[in-house]
Amino acid sequence: MRLRTLGRHVREGTKNLGRNGWMTFASISAVAVMLLVVGVFLLLIMNVNNVASTIEDDVEIKVYIELTASEEQQQELQAEIEQLPNIESVTYVGKEEGLDQLIDSLDESGAVFESIREENPLNDSFVVRAISPQLTEQVAATIEPLTNVERVNYGKDFIERLFSITDFVRMIGLILVVGMLFTAMFLIANTIKLTIVARKREIQIMKLVGATNGFIRWPFFIEGILLGVLGAIIPIVIIGVGYSYLITNYGMRIELLFFSLLPPFPYVWQIAGLLLAIGAFIGMWGSMMSVRKFLKV
Repeated sequence: MRLRTLGRHVREGTKNLGRNGWMTFASISAVAVMLLVVGVFLLLIMNVNNVASTIEDDVEIKVYIELTASEEQQQELQAEIEQLPNIESVTYVGKEEGLDQLIDSLDESGAVFESIREENPLNDSFVVRAISPQLTEQVAATIEPLTNVERVNYGKDFIERLFSITDFVRMIGLILVVGMLFTAMFLIANTIKLTIVARKREIQIMKLVGATNGFIRWPFFIEGILLGVLGAIIPIVIIGVGYSYLITNYGMRIELLFFSLLPPFPYVWQIAGLLLAIGAFIGMWGSMMSVRKFLKV
């Protein structure tokens, strides 16, 4: 296609938006409302997934060293653990540090344990992290039979429940997002089809006077893309401004009560790009499917 011809199609497609004011408004409104719902839902799912990932990242294995192990044996054990597969880090925690952590975790009640500081009965230990939280159980099972390991603790029951919950949340989130996208595509495409159907006589006349299918189709193709993009801009602005306002004014309160929200950027930009792509695709697809019906005269 020549550049000149393409320019003509772009001008015609743009003019059609103004010529069909109310139908254009209806189409853009439908696109904006549905993509706003999709965008808000995507932002919610991204935050829920972030919370799940944060909880999973806190999973660690506590390896308690036998009380009879010498310092040299402890160092050998640490080196042996570090050489195991799927190990991200191994951190030594002396029994004095372990007692301090115990006292701090109990707040005011922890002062009771100050009396045992002279004869500290706790074990020295290692805090081990796997390269992936899902490998925690496997790594713990590998460490447990090693020499000078008294016991291994990683909260097996809690970990299993945690991973079941986070996997379920991710699966449900994915299903709902896909369902919302298909619903949005169906409703928006049908609204755009109504815009084209209202002008079927115009398409039939152009066909009868000898216009080719491509010549007729391209202005509607451009118009559909513009409808989708214009409809996507509105929810992008609302989501960007609204989420930034939420973070600025209520982010600290939400963090104290529940969890830390994702920062507006780059996540809002990611959603913006996705909504623009969805809007353009749905507008193009709705227009092409509708015009094709009237090209057979």
